[in-house]
Amino acid sequence: MTYSYYPGCTLKTKAKELDRYARVSAEALGVTLAEIEDWQCCGAVYPLALDEIATKLSAVRALDSAKKEGRELLTLCSACHHVIKRVNNDMLTNDDIRMKVNNYLKLDTDYVGETNVVHYLEMLRDAVGFDNLKAAVKNPLKGRKIAAYYGCLLLRPAKVMQFDNPENPTILEDFIKAIGATPVITGYRNECCGGYVALEDKAIPQKRANMILEEAASKGADTVITACPLCLYNLETNSTIDNKPTICYFTELLAEALGLK
Repeated sequence: MTYSYYPGCTLKTKAKELDRYARVSAEALGVTLAEIEDWQCCGAVYPLALDEIATKLSAVRALDSAKKEGRELLTLCSACHHVIKRVNNDMLTNDDIRMKVNNYLKLDTDYVGETNVVHYLEMLRDAVGFDNLKAAVKNPLKGRKIAAYYGCLLLRPAKVMQFDNPENPTILEDFIKAIGATPVITGYRNECCGGYVALEDKAIPQKRANMILEEAASKGADTVITACPLCLYNLETNSTIDNKPTICYFTELLAEALGLK
């Protein structure tokens, strides 16, 4: 089982653990992540302007690369997944954007949204299967109480992302069960942490980070997991509460459960 893999910039710098443990875990589960050549930054933020195509071009190059290999494109960073999936939807549904992008890129053949974009968690659920993941676990995380933090980018807009129920997601909780731990359900798990406005007003992300972690701690969570480098940074750096749960990437616990960490 081979996917074209788009890691994104942060996974090569500040979020190396997210990438590193994803790769070794995938290999152990019989999944090959073939990193696409010469990928460029996705832009990190989806451009809302309908007449703006320049910031969509790198995403389309990645999508076209996967198309040429005849593979699905697998992503891991929440921001990269959000941008690339939404740009792919533009190429599939918006005639004007599709025409302008293809006229600029001059690809061998026009790209019209053929590539299926898959998040690593979706791969675990739909291709590997959580039952098979559970069977592969060598070090079940029994006794661990783990809160899932989805954030906003994986879930919305729901009709485009089609990742999970935006109001009541379960994929991370099902993952937590598969690695032998106990999921802790929190009310803020699918709300924005405020990380995108940290440079403009640190008070907002600090308030939201504290709110997220305080609730997780009050419900007995010893760990909070996420797939988003920005969320992890904000929860770790801008929160000010005492005795906050450990915050880590879900791939770190995956590797631990598989006996690879």
